[in-house]
Amino acid sequence: MATLEKAVRYLALTLAIAGGLALIFITLMTIVSISGRALVSVGLRPVPGDFELVEAATGFAVFSFLAWCQLNREHASVEILTMRFPPVLNRVIDVLVDALMLLVAGVLTYQHWLGTLDKLAYGETSFILRYPVWWAYALGLVGAIGFVIVAAYCLIASIRALVRPDDAPSAISQSQGPIA
Repeated sequence: MATLEKAVRYLALTLAIAGGLALIFITLMTIVSISGRALVSVGLRPVPGDFELVEAATGFAVFSFLAWCQLNREHASVEILTMRFPPVLNRVIDVLVDALMLLVAGVLTYQHWLGTLDKLAYGETSFILRYPVWWAYALGLVGAIGFVIVAAYCLIASIRALVRPDDAPSAISQSQGPIA
């Protein structure tokens, strides 16, 4: 299980870093584009298709962070009630929540897959840069698939923690920095 945990952590971390790099790209490209608009009088110009690039990179970034968020239990939770529950009940709740999260991740990914296929079949392109829109969908799908993999791992780890609480994987029992 330790090798699986490391592989899942690596996958989630890699996706999160890629999403962060996408956000850095968006920020720098936006600065360049806005500066180009402001300095047209001196021969500069905005980045062509800047809003199309922001749209595609933002979608990728959002999907890229889902796996890391799930692995580290950073989704919204209400602990004011559950912190008074016995540990076994909290482990049962973890299993239920992880099962629901896996269901949500699966439905989200399946619908995203259908959307990607639809964009591919239709042949839609972006307005200014004329790149195929399905490329952006496919990039987001990478993060969505990673989310499903991590959600499945979290469910397995929660079930294992319920059955054998002393042998729970560290990724589920507590958040540990970027690499365990």
